Amino acid sequence: MSGLRSHMAGLAAEEAVARHYDLAGRAICARRWRGLSGEIDLIARDGETVVFVEVKQSRTHDEAAWHLTERQFRRIYDAAAEFLSGEPAGQATDVRFDLALVDGQGRIDVRENLWLN
Repeated sequence: MSGLRSHMAGLAAEEAVARHYDLAGRAICARRWRGLSGEIDLIARDGETVVFVEVKQSRTHDEAAWHLTERQFRRIYDAAAEFLSGEPAGQATDVRFDLALVDGQGRIDVRENLWLN
């Protein structure tokens, strides 16, 4: 039952983050997009920029951040490259990678452009 509960909490966190982006005027164009390299939780558009969003949920924002492994990090980049192959500008598309953390109270902390700084 714990696995199902975690899965449902993860889906609820993704939905909350999607609403957060929508309310900020950043349209979600894909949810749980899957390529050969892996899955990207959310993909949004911020003007001309494609935003790849990894959502992590745990009791605290710090705990959630620790759930992102180096292996996941690489798969997200590889999957993003696959997604960009379908964009008009391809790999030259302006991109951003965000980490959206959701704590046990449902509070959202988005760390924009985290991986490119």
